[in-house]
Amino acid sequence: MLEPIEAEFARPPIYTAEQEEALRDEEVESPGVLSQAGLERHRTQLSRVASTHLTRVGTHTPDSAEVEKGDGEILVEFQEGEGPRNWPKGKKWLATMSTSALCLTVALGSAMPTGDLSGTAEGLHVSDEAIYLSITLFVVGFGVGPLVFAPLSEIIGRKPIYCISMFFYFIFTLPSCLAKNIATMLAGRMLAGIASSAPMTNVGGTISDIWAVEDRGIPMAVFSSAIFMGPCLGPLFGGWISYKTGQWRWIYWVLFILVGVVFAATLIMPETLGIVILKKRAAKLNKANKTNRYVTAHQKLHQASGVTFGQTLKTAMIRPFILMFLEPIVLFMSFYLSFVYALLYATFFAFPIAFEEIRGWNPGMTGVAFLSIVIGIFFALFLMPIQEKLYARKPGCPESRLYPMMLGAIFLPISLFIIAFTGAYARVHWMGMMVGGALFGFCMVSVYISANSYIVDSYADVAASAVAAKTLMRSLIGASVPLWITQLFHNLGFQYAGLFLALVSCCIGFIPYIFFFKGESVRKASKRAMKS
Repeated sequence: MLEPIEAEFARPPIYTAEQEEALRDEEVESPGVLSQAGLERHRTQLSRVASTHLTRVGTHTPDSAEVEKGDGEILVEFQEGEGPRNWPKGKKWLATMSTSALCLTVALGSAMPTGDLSGTAEGLHVSDEAIYLSITLFVVGFGVGPLVFAPLSEIIGRKPIYCISMFFYFIFTLPSCLAKNIATMLAGRMLAGIASSAPMTNVGGTISDIWAVEDRGIPMAVFSSAIFMGPCLGPLFGGWISYKTGQWRWIYWVLFILVGVVFAATLIMPETLGIVILKKRAAKLNKANKTNRYVTAHQKLHQASGVTFGQTLKTAMIRPFILMFLEPIVLFMSFYLSFVYALLYATFFAFPIAFEEIRGWNPGMTGVAFLSIVIGIFFALFLMPIQEKLYARKPGCPESRLYPMMLGAIFLPISLFIIAFTGAYARVHWMGMMVGGALFGFCMVSVYISANSYIVDSYADVAASAVAAKTLMRSLIGASVPLWITQLFHNLGFQYAGLFLALVSCCIGFIPYIFFFKGESVRKASKRAMKS
């Protein structure tokens, strides 16, 4: 079972090394797998597999005499010093930087076209509302794709999923470059969005494959920067490309070239999932020795469980909806995160109104304004280690992870008030918008990391499904934003539209506080949440 990427952001870590291993060996999420009884059961299964084999070998090719020792199966496993977590630092960083580049490219793909949506609409002879669907459909793909890509990566490995995903992302970006009508544009964007969703789903698994729990600080900081900055850098790059070339198509051509380069990089990326590396090694040994005696512990556990891929896929697609509608923590935290995600996409349309329509800036300089959000993101990431000290006040309690979210819930309305009443008037200095943008970036990351950590910690046994529920809701709500946000700002006026969003954030700001004080009672009443 895939460990959700959201678990990697949590500090201190949610899962121990043993719990990660137990999760990885589970074919289907099973409540209680991380309890003491569940972990003991996992140890017993592994020892039973090991004890029933005549011989155990590492990933080297054994002597032919090894095969002739008996008729029993031979267990292929990593010996001391082998395995992805024992790779040289250079190889680990190659995998880390490669996967971070994947996520950055995907994030850019969702936001770069906002650099010149009006030019695209004019070029394709459609309304602005029609071209906004190109953003909507791409983001919808983010929510749909993970339901299939997540369980599939645990069977065939991380690298094949990355390669397949980026290849189709590359191919389906081409229709946007060449589109002569809106139908071609929208079909290409929808398919590109679905294809590109795999990196966002699987990178958490890659990080946990190669880095031990205690060594993930810097790698996660690098990855976090890529995943959070990508959407903010998209309008910057898209705006300048459009402004300097005078052609909206060059936005897609640059994206097409970038995706192609990143796809080429995935071809040399090493496989990081240990169970797949061992499975391939066992198959190679069986072929070389013309036998079928070489097996891995994961294969034996899979055979014993009797779980098929169809069952795994069914669980992955049904359980998220169960958790979304029956678990208050998942429902309300997902809604809050969806609102924050919607605000991020709202800035892609609000900033051009504030700077281009009201102040007369060009698209390139409007893109530069998004760096204010990036500054806030960096500031939040820099302060995240403080969470460890706050968590130490009541360790082992999921509610102890809510401190950053409670802080973010206070400052989020303030940031929106600042944006509303400084962006609406050309006479007000542009620095006011920059302050509001920076404060919003800080709140966004504080809320995102804290709320996701709380969801994963509260539903550690079924975290992948809980996160999938959140991702689906977030993507669908975020995808709706382009369809109504411009009308909201034009019809109400910039200041009152911003005021409306600020007031909504005030109304839902109590959510983290309710769960901080009452979350333990909610978890105790739940059949699926962790009790402690």
